[in-house]
Amino acid sequence: MELKQTFPLTIKRLGINGEGVGYFKRQVVFVPGALPGEEVVAEVTKVHPKFSEARIKKIRKPSEHRVKPVCPVYEECGGCQLQHLHYSQQLKEKRDIIIQSLERHSKLPISEVKINETIGMENPWGYRNKSQFQVGEKEGKVLAGLYGMNSHKLINIDQCAVQHPATVKATEVVKSILQDLKITIYNEKSGKGLIRTIVARTGVQSGELQIVLITTKRELQKKELIIEKIKERLPEVTSIVQNVNGQKTSIIFGNETETLEGNDFIQETLGDLQFELSARTFFQLNPEQTVKLYNEVKSAAGLSGKEKIVDAYCGVGTIGLWLAGSAGEVRGMDVIPESIEDARKNAARHGIKHARYEVGKAEQWLPKWAKEGWRPDVIVVDPPRTGCDEEFLNTVLKIKPKKFVYVSCNPSTLAKDIAKLSKHYKVEYIQPVDMFPHTAHVECVSQLILKEK
Repeated sequence: MELKQTFPLTIKRLGINGEGVGYFKRQVVFVPGALPGEEVVAEVTKVHPKFSEARIKKIRKPSEHRVKPVCPVYEECGGCQLQHLHYSQQLKEKRDIIIQSLERHSKLPISEVKINETIGMENPWGYRNKSQFQVGEKEGKVLAGLYGMNSHKLINIDQCAVQHPATVKATEVVKSILQDLKITIYNEKSGKGLIRTIVARTGVQSGELQIVLITTKRELQKKELIIEKIKERLPEVTSIVQNVNGQKTSIIFGNETETLEGNDFIQETLGDLQFELSARTFFQLNPEQTVKLYNEVKSAAGLSGKEKIVDAYCGVGTIGLWLAGSAGEVRGMDVIPESIEDARKNAARHGIKHARYEVGKAEQWLPKWAKEGWRPDVIVVDPPRTGCDEEFLNTVLKIKPKKFVYVSCNPSTLAKDIAKLSKHYKVEYIQPVDMFPHTAHVECVSQLILKEK
């Protein structure tokens, strides 16, 4: 296969990044924007040893599920990958991505694994409660948005169909304030300028709004004026924060954070639980679907009120606290000390006395507790995209809880981890939940039951 070569291609399925997948002369070809069932003319853009990438030159036979994307910069931005696919079909394809991953990375007999239909949203728009838009300048005009797909061109985003309207409005207002007050904007090439990023987060239930300005240095030009204008034009803002990041890096937040006005945090509610979200706290981006996801975790844990639960990779304790009312005891751990501090505060705030949180890895704490005679009935895990640490999985296989509930945001690593656990655990079912409509992200809850000897 050669660059710029063109050929007809039938798209067989969606890939894990939302691209169309076809086969030409027995070689895999990935085509962004193509949909299963479509017949396209593809043009090769990159050749790799085992696969090629191509672009659509022409669609000969479009999919019956193809729709017009609502976003004006959809193809440039790359923040969403599936707006051109009807939402009901997105849910089917996401379930199929899980099946493909299991077929590729495990030896499980797929016909014996119950994979439920994907739980979607009634209104799959305006769901993201937080935006992090890079700031730039072009011909004297302040821009804020995301870098384009595979490029370092900043795409100005003044409307976004998947962002909560409150965050879109806030970013637009802050952008115009920076423009009016002539605040210097950071330029990556020269390394000069002050404002790098505008972060806006809304408490969907509380209606509170937080603005974070990420700057290259601590001295903020016209600080009092900026605060005054934000308060005047966005009275719903309850927290204005500055974060300093002077490094040449793509990482958004620096280590130094200061509250300029209002509270250090905003409030958010999930079900009966309230959370304080400070500028750097990780929190699920789609609260409506998070409630559905956590209810699926609760259902998979199947609690009677007596069980001992471990919430591994617990973060600020959200999942463990969600289960606490139906459990005998909850223990959680995380390697980030600030997260554990927040988890303890969250438990105390809700009067949950039977939850204990420790800094460290599950593979350190579980054997220690087992020696003390404490073994969990259920382990719940919600790891990063890279999946579970191998040492952690080995520890689970030694401790052998009756149930293992795996919350996954990456079907490939889920399949690999399940393959390892399947020696001792049977996959009872997998429940996909669509946390990020119009993107290729696939989340699911898997219930694994210890096999009887």
